[in-house]
Amino acid sequence: MTTSTIDLESVRHAISTYGDNPSGFLALSSGNSYFSVADAPGVIIYRTSGPYLIQFGGPFAPADAAPELLKEFLGFAASQNRTVVSIQVQRSETDLYSEHGFTVNQVGGSYAIDLARFTLRGTKFMQLRNKTARAARAGLTVVEAGLDEWSDAVGAVDTAWLAGKGDHVKPLEFLVGECGGAVQAHRRLFIGLLDGKAAGYISYTPAYGSRPGWMHDLSRRQPDDVPGIMEAINKTAIETFQSEGAEWLHFGFTPFTSLSPDREVAGASRAFSWFTHWLWENGSAVYPAQSQLAYKLKWAPHAILPEYIAFQGPAQLGGLLHVFKAANAI
Repeated sequence: MTTSTIDLESVRHAISTYGDNPSGFLALSSGNSYFSVADAPGVIIYRTSGPYLIQFGGPFAPADAAPELLKEFLGFAASQNRTVVSIQVQRSETDLYSEHGFTVNQVGGSYAIDLARFTLRGTKFMQLRNKTARAARAGLTVVEAGLDEWSDAVGAVDTAWLAGKGDHVKPLEFLVGECGGAVQAHRRLFIGLLDGKAAGYISYTPAYGSRPGWMHDLSRRQPDDVPGIMEAINKTAIETFQSEGAEWLHFGFTPFTSLSPDREVAGASRAFSWFTHWLWENGSAVYPAQSQLAYKLKWAPHAILPEYIAFQGPAQLGGLLHVFKAANAI
């Protein structure tokens, strides 16, 4: 089966019921394709890029059904003469891929705070508190809002943000979310206002699995506004989620970060491991990993979760490049 016969509500049920990937809600973004097997639970999310099927996460399926679903998906890829590369595989899924002939390497990490324990008190958060206070002194207010009412304002922020990145920069997709689309009602949107105009926003998506809560997803701001806007928006969202009893706030996947030999799995490619370390130091043109990580570490995450890339067969540079093509990064 493909997208035409799998409705989004069935996909949402699969990722919320079977998945333990904090980024799982991104499966519902526009542009993705879906694979399932008749009369069997679960779904696989993918995009086609050149000679590859780029899979997002592992199979969103019960543990006893995941091997057969992956096997069928590999057959589906073979029928098109394509090779599978899976990005954002979780640690609990790496054995499944190794058993099916994949080379599995750590490719980055995701970060999360335990909302029951989180507080901005203490000296380690002094700089962050100063930034949010500076934004407040400049007149920033933060509201939770519906996209329908604020779509023009969000669009204006997007346009200005993209223009500030340079002519060659395109908006990322696939590994980040979106505003709008068929499942917008499940997201939360917080907007920072200066003089009644949108200065920036953060979109939050539901996070399912063993660390349920919300994920800090798409975030954009007007260039050259006062410092502390994004921090103030996130602070307000955290306080809101805490008041509602949410358990975790995730900051999502950042490629090439928190790489460590003790997080690699058996059979990992040493050459690919070396290359990801090189990209951490030199790959800002592909993805701004260092600046993304700096923002996430400001919040002193309680959990750092390694994430993996799985190549059908040996590790392939072409496979990684097509992951980033699918994400609109290159």
